[in-house]
Amino acid sequence: MSRRPARAEQPRVTGDAAGRAGDRVLTLPNLISFVRLLGVPLFLYLLLVARADVAAIVVLAIGGTTDWVDGWIARRLRQVSRLGELLDPLADRLYILATLVGFTVRDVVPWQFTAALLARELLLLGSLAVLRRYGYGPPPVHYVGKTATFLLLAAFPILLLAAAVPGATAVAGAIGWGLAWWGLVLY
Repeated sequence: MSRRPARAEQPRVTGDAAGRAGDRVLTLPNLISFVRLLGVPLFLYLLLVARADVAAIVVLAIGGTTDWVDGWIARRLRQVSRLGELLDPLADRLYILATLVGFTVRDVVPWQFTAALLARELLLLGSLAVLRRYGYGPPPVHYVGKTATFLLLAAFPILLLAAAVPGATAVAGAIGWGLAWWGLVLY
């Protein structure tokens, strides 16, 4: 007969380990991030092949919204995992890159805006390589970076709305470009 340890004898989980699922793969936040990744090619298909702008806006808005949701659920359910820490920024970067390329092809955004964001991404990638070379890991996620990502993911559906709906161009365009440039500067 096994004896269950008394409450005082049970190990306490504190600090970083309290909110981590560690190496767990099958978690709800990881599933959400994986579904976000599947949304990237769907978005590009809707935008560039089917030219179904309303459906593309919906996919993009869901991708942007679930960016926040997966992190919130991970922290709330204590399911933060190493895989999730990799999937979430990967999904962010792929959504931003796919959106920029698709929008540039469709003339929703000028190539200069795309070039500026791509240059920033390459600079970050180079910085990470230098940090790794000298034995450092990636810097911790900072609220400024999360805010910039949020602004860009909020701006993109609004910019597509401005391009797709003639009556929405003035207002949606101003709001979308304000958010996009703010996100670029913060990034």
